[in-house]
Amino acid sequence: MAEKQQVNGTLSLVGAGTTIEGKVRTDGSMRVDGAVVGDVTAKANVTIGGTGSVEGTVSAANIALAGKVHGTLIASEKLVLESKSVMRGDIRASKLVVDEGAVFDGQCAMSSPAPAAHGPSRPSQAPPKEG
Repeated sequence: MAEKQQVNGTLSLVGAGTTIEGKVRTDGSMRVDGAVVGDVTAKANVTIGGTGSVEGTVSAANIALAGKVHGTLIASEKLVLESKSVMRGDIRASKLVVDEGAVFDGQCAMSSPAPAAHGPSRPSQAPPKEG
């Protein structure tokens, strides 16, 4: 539903059995069912299907992961790790949905895109305050 409301309606596809090495950029959305070794950047949405894999950084407004990523995911709006997804690396997202069965090994930051001081959202990682 959100994919149909993107700015220019462009959807780029990396089909199953296709491997791309290098940086991929689009002003629209992208779906990866093959393999990308390099960075993927989209202004709208990126979907990595169940047969898809990316080794590198994926950056978009919204990201849906059903396949595998070894690298970094940066979603300015929402990131969904579906039940059979495997994510090994770091995540930065405003909103994060992790379905039961998803695998995530790495670090996650859910702060605003601009660098900000870390708040006490996780007491074990908040700096001790003396006063």
